[in-house]
Amino acid sequence: MSDTNIQNPPRPSTLPFEQQQQLTKIFGEGGVFAQRLPHYRTRHEQLEMAQAVTQALNDVGCAVLEAGTGTGKTFAYLAPALMWGGKVIVSTGTKTLQDQLFERDLPTVRDVLAAPVSIALLKGRSNYVCHYHLERTLLNGRLFGREDVKHLNRIKKDLNLVKRGDKAEWPDIPDDAQVWAQVTSTRENCLGSDCPNHKECFVMQARKDAQAADVVVVNHHLFFADVMLREEGIAELLPAANTVIFDEAHQVPDIASVFFGQQVSTAQIVDLARDFLAEGITHARDALDWSALKDRMERAVKDFRIACGEDNGRWSADQLPSDSPLWTALDTLIDTLEDSLKTIEPSTVRAETLAQCAERLSGLITAYIQWRDQTGLDMVRWIEAMTYSVRLNATPLSVAEGFTRQRESDHLRTWIFASATLSVKKDFSLFTEQLGLNDAVTATWDSPFDYPKQGLLYVPEGLPEPSHRAFGNAMLDKVWPVLQASNGRAFLLCTTLAAVKRYAAWLDEQIKTHDLPWTLLVQGSASRTELLNQYRAANHPVLVGSQSFWEGVDVRGEALSLVIIDKLPFAPPDDPVLAARLKAIEEKGENGFMTYQVPQAVINLKQGAGRLIRSETDKGVLMICDTRLISKPYGRRIWQSLPAFARTRQEEVVRTFFSETT
Repeated sequence: MSDTNIQNPPRPSTLPFEQQQQLTKIFGEGGVFAQRLPHYRTRHEQLEMAQAVTQALNDVGCAVLEAGTGTGKTFAYLAPALMWGGKVIVSTGTKTLQDQLFERDLPTVRDVLAAPVSIALLKGRSNYVCHYHLERTLLNGRLFGREDVKHLNRIKKDLNLVKRGDKAEWPDIPDDAQVWAQVTSTRENCLGSDCPNHKECFVMQARKDAQAADVVVVNHHLFFADVMLREEGIAELLPAANTVIFDEAHQVPDIASVFFGQQVSTAQIVDLARDFLAEGITHARDALDWSALKDRMERAVKDFRIACGEDNGRWSADQLPSDSPLWTALDTLIDTLEDSLKTIEPSTVRAETLAQCAERLSGLITAYIQWRDQTGLDMVRWIEAMTYSVRLNATPLSVAEGFTRQRESDHLRTWIFASATLSVKKDFSLFTEQLGLNDAVTATWDSPFDYPKQGLLYVPEGLPEPSHRAFGNAMLDKVWPVLQASNGRAFLLCTTLAAVKRYAAWLDEQIKTHDLPWTLLVQGSASRTELLNQYRAANHPVLVGSQSFWEGVDVRGEALSLVIIDKLPFAPPDDPVLAARLKAIEEKGENGFMTYQVPQAVINLKQGAGRLIRSETDKGVLMICDTRLISKPYGRRIWQSLPAFARTRQEEVVRTFFSETT
């Protein structure tokens, strides 16, 4: 990969003198941030990034900006955007950061700068309680247990007290609670202007607020849903925006791939079958046997899942022989759906909700047929079999063309992509090529933290490679003395969910055997927010997690003094989309592993490593248990992309580090 697009941060002299002065008054020593915010620290990296954002706004251009942890990138893009950005959309990778921006960062910057701008928060409709579906659920009791009933009553009780009807306003109800699916709407089952609760609809109010606001905070999923569907809440916003800012921009290529492709799941059929039963019994009980209809649709789904084999997994459709039972089961599923639609159609005149269900069924039939019959070299068709459902996916090999077309089709605007992890040794090629950002100005700023003094990178000696069957036990033997030295206070980040279960079980046994006052927290035992709250409250916590804890997690101070990563985060080699992309790269005469897999692993590893040092006073050890970091030629490229920790392979050096810092 070439370094042709690497550029230094723009010099202050490239900006008009008035803007230079304003930015210095905002970010400089004795500036308004320093005066108004008690814990604010002046950082030249933050000022330079703000200058780069301002230059992009002046040029109505595209900027890809990487700023290390502690730079203060959020303020660096918000201040210029509020001062000179016009109508601004800020898109984030997670709902957690979305809430943080809306509730804390944006109001803070706006108030300090006395900027006369209005702000709004807009999420996908599945985040807002729907009055109609709430009442329907209360009437027909489609719930699964006592906990669901408790949650439902709580939502009903608080409905007139909350401001936005946002799930986040019920923090004590888990984000994955089954009740949410019953009291929110989807694009398919929303009644729109025909809804009896249209005037009090939280989704409609959120959209109105967003249309009127100067700055709107969305997330990447909603942004791309709008790009593709123009029906998901910002259809009137995007054309009017002068500036689009992607925070956590490293996630954009993968999320864009989902929305520029196609997904359809058998879970949608099961949900629809249950809706048919509820609506049919309510409005057309005498028309047909609604229970038998539901059972027939669910049976076809089960047969399709059985045809995929016993194990969960994912594979390319091109790998399946033409006589695979999966194709026969898919045809049978489509036939069942088509027969069901014919059976239902005479009853749709009885109620608008039944007609809407029939429309959803027709849409699902079309989606399954399109997936089955799709051809083309630019899309990868693949199947994902889960415990009870099957998802059919069609993913583009590249989103560059589609995203470029989207950027060019709308009126001229500024595009800002910001993250702590966008480059590999300051080379942005992977990211810019994935999105077709050939016109982007790129710049990077290192973290202001003193990594050689604050952190230690430890790669233990004597471990087999991760592919060796003895790796798991050998790794745990190396991990345990380090955990004892740190007295817990650790994240163990795994590359697979299977590893999470295995290592957590082993750690639980060790903690009990040694009678240690440690708190073991395991991904899946509670929501991510709840686990992090428990972690911060515990004295000697150890959290074992996978991908969802590699990024977007901020634990400061001694509570997190050790981050252990089991393996370099390469995508699984049997991933059908990865295999197709590597094949396409190699057909061009390039090395797919070095061109694509290594840079992708670097960006993911930088995210995991970024959990450790979160402030100027943090100290800790990053332990990577993958000797390929040392033994393979590409390993140097990987560790050189990490923060400049002091490095060791000796356990004794780690013990000394902890004894001197505790």
